[in-house]
Amino acid sequence: MLDMDELIDSPETRVIVCCGSGGVGKTTTAAALALRAAERGRQTVVLTIDPARRLAQALGLRELGNHPKQVTVEGFEPKGELWAMMLDMRRTFDDMVRVHAGPERAEQLLANPFYQTISTSFSGTQEYMAMEKLGQLAATGEWDLIIVDTPPSRSALDFLDAPTRLSSALDGRMIRLLTGPAKAGGWGLRKVVSAGFSMFAKAVSTIIGGQLLADASAFVQAFDTMFGGFRERSRKTAELLRSKGTAFLVVAAPEPDALREASYFVERLSSESMPLAGLVANRTHPVLAPLSGTEALAAADALDRGGRSAPLASAVLRLHADRVAVADREKRLLARFTRAHPEVPVVGVPALPADVHDLAGLRDIGTRLAGDTE
Repeated sequence: MLDMDELIDSPETRVIVCCGSGGVGKTTTAAALALRAAERGRQTVVLTIDPARRLAQALGLRELGNHPKQVTVEGFEPKGELWAMMLDMRRTFDDMVRVHAGPERAEQLLANPFYQTISTSFSGTQEYMAMEKLGQLAATGEWDLIIVDTPPSRSALDFLDAPTRLSSALDGRMIRLLTGPAKAGGWGLRKVVSAGFSMFAKAVSTIIGGQLLADASAFVQAFDTMFGGFRERSRKTAELLRSKGTAFLVVAAPEPDALREASYFVERLSSESMPLAGLVANRTHPVLAPLSGTEALAAADALDRGGRSAPLASAVLRLHADRVAVADREKRLLARFTRAHPEVPVVGVPALPADVHDLAGLRDIGTRLAGDTE
């Protein structure tokens, strides 16, 4: 059993990363943990990626920004502090450029159409910028606990793979192709084009238009000097993710695809020596009455056969039988995960009847995450 309060209370825990495939409730889980940690005395900041509007409002993020904002809601008086922010991918990339390039070179990059495309469209940009923002938050030392909601994606592994893909792309064959003509001048440009570069240009120009070569060459000249800093920041954040003070929480729905994805992610974390705290089985459907599905169906059939006018009772019994069937299926799926990964602690969080839209709802989720349902 995962002891969530022990995890968030420990002063050694400095970063918690909520990860998993898209649509499993990572954002709500991250926000609920941050709220509980703040109420238990931690100076906490939660980095959200794409909160639902009502959840954002619950966190006081009516004006979503790229910098943390303290949650100050009437009646909310935590022992610690709760800060929240929503990642703005483009602004984070822009801020990074300003840090690593001089003022003049930064303005050249920010105005470049090629940069404006890759800063929002390259595969892995959002994941990289989430890690960049995590590194920025950790560097300030203003909070003793940072909770990160990872970007929504088809695969949980995208969070670990995408920053490498982005870095490789910007340091790879495409950039070398563009650097050649940029450094060689007009003759080199004509030579590359005559050697078949026009096919490459045609493919990419469908995205960024006819000024591809000029814009890309200018981008490379401006970007080349700051790429070392780009890689260095990525390396430091990767070290932070492997450090003793970081804990990964894998969030999954009790469904075959989500648990299969969670299993892949657990194996990947283990292979890369990244600290895994446990699995959150989100939106489970536990049975609330000591009555088997078979008994419930038999009772419903007896009511219907007896000619008694109790349609509501019969319907409730049949709903209970359906719930038992769902709960049994979820137990089998989770048991399969546990057999494959017996070392991974698991905590189940029952599904709520409605979306979480206020601090009371987040507090309820936090209570369930801690296993404190009394």
